Amino acid sequence: MIARLFMPLWLVVAAVTHADDELDAAFDRDVLIIEANEFACYRFDIYLAVKFDQQRRGLMHVRELPATTGMLFVYQDSDIHSMWMKNTYIPLDIAFARSDGTIVNIVQHTEPLSLRSIRSIEPVSYVLELNAGVTDRLAIKAGSRLLWGPIFDQQAAN
Repeated sequence: MIARLFMPLWLVVAAVTHADDELDAAFDRDVLIIEANEFACYRFDIYLAVKFDQQRRGLMHVRELPATTGMLFVYQDSDIHSMWMKNTYIPLDIAFARSDGTIVNIVQHTEPLSLRSIRSIEPVSYVLELNAGVTDRLAIKAGSRLLWGPIFDQQAAN
């Protein structure tokens, strides 16, 4: 009887761990700070989608994402980039940022499994995916900035 009660719980824990293991195997991780305004900064653990295959996969098939975790898509070119929610089971907030880290637009509460194109409103180099509702709750909006090591390195080189 006890084994029957704990079996479903074990399956849920195993599924969440399995998803994290798959993400950890496929993506490097780093830390990103979002400067929401001059008085508030927030730390996020991020998966880095740098290679084309990583960007194509993104958060597909992920069923749960910790509250302070996201995925940062890093593009070599600054262009109008678009995303979709194909095979993505969790709603997301998607922030589009220029090469200097400044967020230009955010699409909030995206619809899971949708094939609708979600686009930047101007050329961007970064796309950040966070759990739906995070940007609203933390007052992250256009004009907020992504603070991440390579962004600073690029600014120092210019």
